[in-house]
Amino acid sequence: MELMSDAVVTHVFAVYFFLAVMLFNLYSVSTAKKFVPLAKRLKIMTPLYHLTNAIVMYTGAIVSAYAQHFSFTVVIMIAASIFLLVIEIKRYKKMRVIKTTDTKLQEEFMVYAKKIYTIEIAVLISVYIISKIF
Repeated sequence: MELMSDAVVTHVFAVYFFLAVMLFNLYSVSTAKKFVPLAKRLKIMTPLYHLTNAIVMYTGAIVSAYAQHFSFTVVIMIAASIFLLVIEIKRYKKMRVIKTTDTKLQEEFMVYAKKIYTIEIAVLISVYIISKIF
């Protein structure tokens, strides 16, 4: 049973690290004054974001399979992980087509990115709360 305990602890720490990556990205977008440095920072952080999401999904799958317990909470966690993956890909696609001369698009992206990261953080916290309740 110690193996199960270690897997759960790893999963929870991965979720915390995933939340930290999201908070850092939100902070970066909120404090950025220029688009180009922000775009470079987010371009570097995007693989880390997806890696931590993959670690969360993988460790969650291990915990669920080992416990042989497939519940409504597990379905919500799977859906949330896929949603976070898709929404981040959409954010990145929108960011990468903005040119350095399109100041209006840059400003719109900053507002869009704040909304996206706020939604991502809310989803992650909501799923965490749901998992603790059920």
